[in-house]
Amino acid sequence: MFLNLLILDLFIMLISWLLATANGRAGIVDAAWSFCLALNIIVSSLLISVAPVEVRLFIGIFSGLWFLRLFWHLLRRYQSEQKEDGRYANMRQAMGKFQHVGFFLFFIFQTLLVCLFFLPMWTLLNVEATEWSGGYKVTLVIAAVIMAIAFIGEQLADQQLYRFKLNPEHHGKTMDQGLWRYSRHPNYFFEWLHWFAYPIIGLAAGQYLLWIYPLLMWLFLYYVTGIPFSEKQAIKSRGQNYLDYQQKTSMFIPRKPKK
Repeated sequence: MFLNLLILDLFIMLISWLLATANGRAGIVDAAWSFCLALNIIVSSLLISVAPVEVRLFIGIFSGLWFLRLFWHLLRRYQSEQKEDGRYANMRQAMGKFQHVGFFLFFIFQTLLVCLFFLPMWTLLNVEATEWSGGYKVTLVIAAVIMAIAFIGEQLADQQLYRFKLNPEHHGKTMDQGLWRYSRHPNYFFEWLHWFAYPIIGLAAGQYLLWIYPLLMWLFLYYVTGIPFSEKQAIKSRGQNYLDYQQKTSMFIPRKPKK
């Protein structure tokens, strides 16, 4: 079944690549990535029956809703953009005449990342019911609280930033209100928090390797795909306004701003 989902993800990414080739906007890959994860999670939760029903319901509902919300937010952002996302515009410029092949390989690589971040859910769904400890329902409650806090926090942060950007008077200015007053990247913080739910559930199933995922997501956000590019683009587009914001606002973990 995992192979079938991989083939389906690959097909979705290829369709997305064709769309990006046609309209010159590769940002669709972000929405496609989250949609593939949501699809994998929901289908697997429905069709895999070896895990306890509570685990299947938790992953199917909580994790499925998490990535469906993320898909909708990224798709809405993509549709509202007047030009290509700066990350992909820079990639397109760097690849020059090889951009179509380069983006083809990039979209294929995203399929592999879908598989990587789907593994925690797949692992938990494939642990036989007899292998779970009697306290697994307690871990589900703790994970549900974490997931709910992360869901509300990221939804609120995304919505605050989306509304801020809709106002033309805010062009060239930095969002520093709401959750963005306490962290320069509250959306990334709550995304990271969400990944603690799976290793906590895994404690009741002996799946201790799942603790690598909060670390892995932190590394991606902190050093690879998230914060470094966002900070660079913000300084480029907003200059001193963003530099002042950096001086008083925590980069990642929300805390009281400096005076």
